Amino acid sequence: MPDASKPGGGHWFGSWERRGHGLLPMSAFLRRFAFNLLLGIGFIAVSLAVGMCGYAAFEGLSLTDSFLNAAMILSGMGPVAPMQTEAGKIFAGTYALYSGLAVLAAAGVVFAPVLHRLLHHFHADDDDLNPEDDKEPGKK
Repeated sequence: MPDASKPGGGHWFGSWERRGHGLLPMSAFLRRFAFNLLLGIGFIAVSLAVGMCGYAAFEGLSLTDSFLNAAMILSGMGPVAPMQTEAGKIFAGTYALYSGLAVLAAAGVVFAPVLHRLLHHFHADDDDLNPEDDKEPGKK
């Protein structure tokens, strides 16, 4: 069995099984999904922190108001407080454009293992799906 298909085999990142490899065991898949979920949550948290810092620096908003504005922009709802400064307006527009891409990227990172497993399942042979089945003597 290739290293990428073994639980815990391969590298910690980028060791996805390829066509012809066995289907990853459920425990290893759940570890992979949890890792990607943590990456996605971390990316969104960093994006939220950048937004909070920007609103606090450019608009002089409190941390609570900065959090509210950054979270609303990041979720696609729009800003709550009207922007008062030119720098704040430019930051808000730039952050809104970035936020749309950031949420899509985070969703891609989180759901990549699920989509990969689904596609790998469609392309897997019966032997790859049921590796523990007893094989007839003399057959591989």
